Parts: sequence; C-alpha cells; structure tokens
Amino acid sequence: MTIHTVRTSYAPQGKNYMLEINPKWVDGSPDDELNQIDARWIDMLSGVFIDITAVRRKRKQAGILFCKDRHRYREADLFPLRDSIFEGRPVKIPYNYAELLQEEYGRVSLTRTRFAGHTFNSTSMEWQKNPKKPP
Repeated sequence: MTIHTVRTSYAPQGKNYMLEINPKWVDGSPDDELNQIDARWIDMLSGVFIDITAVRRKRKQAGILFCKDRHRYREADLFPLRDSIFEGRPVKIPYNYAELLQEEYGRVSLTRTRFAGHTFNSTSMEWQKNPKKPP
C-alpha cells in the first residue's frame, strides 16, 4: 500500500489516497473469483474507491484484450488513449470511452445530470453538490 497526497484548487491542504495493489495481480486467470481486482485507488476520507483491473492480450485472438473479471475489449476501443482531466489532474482515458461506458452502465451513464445530491455542470465539467433546501 502506498499513500498519495493530492493537492487541488478545491483541496489546497491535500486529500490522501491509498493505492492498494493485489499481490496476485500478475495471475491473469479468471478462475480465482476472490482476486479479480488488481488494484484499488481509495479516497481515505470518504472510503470511495476506484477498482483497477489490468488488461491482458488474448493469445488466440488478435486485437482482443481481457480482464480477470471476464470483460473483453477491442484494442481499438482503448488505444490510443485520450487526454482528459480528473479532479483537476491530467489523466489518460480509453479512446472510445463513450461506447464503453454505455455498454457497461447503459445510455443514462452519459445523459443523466443529477445523481446522489449532485448536479453536473456542463460549463465547468464538474459534479457539484446541490444546495440544501431551507427547512
């Protein structure tokens, strides 16, 4: 486990994240159902996390990548990676991110602008907490 402190304009004092790597990440077999997640990026304040799974080449199928959780991807859907911003930091995202998100979470994943007490601001491209309603 490694702790990373990330400073942003909205958290100038920094937020702590833990990067936890599964020691079995090198085993690409989908048979061990308890070890399908290769790593986890964890917000240490809220406990919210992002699961990270490594993609591997499928030896018998050119252009196909797979994860231990049995997801399969075309290399052309992932590469070349695109530049984006996540929490004020530059990141790389899959080339065909829109189609991949719709396949995994449905069309609403790209059109819903209100969720869990937040509204997506299309100008700033950020989820913003809704103001509390007066009593």
